[in-house]
Amino acid sequence: MSADYDLVRTQKVAVKGTAFSYRRFGAESAVPLILLTHFRASMDNWDPLLLNLIAKERTVVAFDNKGVASSEGATPETYGAMADDAADFVASLGYMKVDVLGFSIGGAIAQQLLFKHSGLLRKCVLAASMPPAGKGILQSRPEVAAVATKAVVELKDFLILFFEDSPLSQRAGREYLQRRSARTIDVEPPTTGQTMEAQGKARQAWAAMDVAQGITDLKSVAQPVFVANGSNDVMISNPYSFSLYQSLRNAQLILYPDSGHGFLFQYPELFAAHLSIFLNGVAP
Repeated sequence: MSADYDLVRTQKVAVKGTAFSYRRFGAESAVPLILLTHFRASMDNWDPLLLNLIAKERTVVAFDNKGVASSEGATPETYGAMADDAADFVASLGYMKVDVLGFSIGGAIAQQLLFKHSGLLRKCVLAASMPPAGKGILQSRPEVAAVATKAVVELKDFLILFFEDSPLSQRAGREYLQRRSARTIDVEPPTTGQTMEAQGKARQAWAAMDVAQGITDLKSVAQPVFVANGSNDVMISNPYSFSLYQSLRNAQLILYPDSGHGFLFQYPELFAAHLSIFLNGVAP
C-alpha cells in the first residue's frame, strides 16, 4: 500500500447496496485505525502529514460515511444511525476488530460505536469530542456557530474555528491548510446541504440526550480510551473532554497548549507520537 496519503486512490465498496468511498493505506496491521471525521468534512479534510506518520505503523482507513461527499445515499439524522453505517462499512472490508479515531462529531459517532457495537472496537480515540447531552457548538459564541454553518466554508474559516488566535497557532493552521490542499488526484466533492442539515439535527439530538443515561453508557465502556483536545476549543470546550475522562473507566486525557479544535493538525508529530504510545501499549 502507498505510504503517502496524497497519492492514495479512492476506492468504492458496496455497503448494503450503497457505494461508500474510502482510502486505505499504510503498514499492514491486523487491527486497522478507522477515521471518523468532523462536521461537514470529507476524507480530504484529514492532515496528510498526520496520517502519513500514523500509517508508518499501521493500516489507516479514511472513509466518507453514508451520504457524505462522494459516498452514496442520504446522511442520517442521528449519530447512532451513523455508527450503524460505520459498523456496516467496517464489516464490508472484512475486519472483525478495529481501533477508531473519532474527531469532533466523529467522536460522538465513535461513542455510539462503543455503546452499540462494543465487540468491534479494541481501542478508541476521542479527539475534540463531547459526551452525550453535551451542548458543544450549540452553546458557543454566536459568531462561531455562524461561521461553522456558512453555506460555503472558506479556508480562512478553518483558522477561526480550528486554531487559536495566536501567531503560533495561526501559522500552524495555515501550514495545515497548505498540506490539505496538496492533493491533485481523486479530489472529493464538497459535502451537501443535506449532509449539513442532517449532521446538525444529529448534534441537536445528541445535546438533548439524558445526562444520567449518557454517564451510564460511558461508564459501561470497557475499552481503553484516549481523550484529547486543544487548550481552548471554541466549539467543543475542554471541560467536555474532562467530563469524558471522568465518566470512562479506562481513559487517559491530554490537552495540547495554545491550540483549539484542530490541535491534532497543529501538533501532528506530537499527537501521532501520543497516539502510537496509546495504540501500541498493553491495555491495563
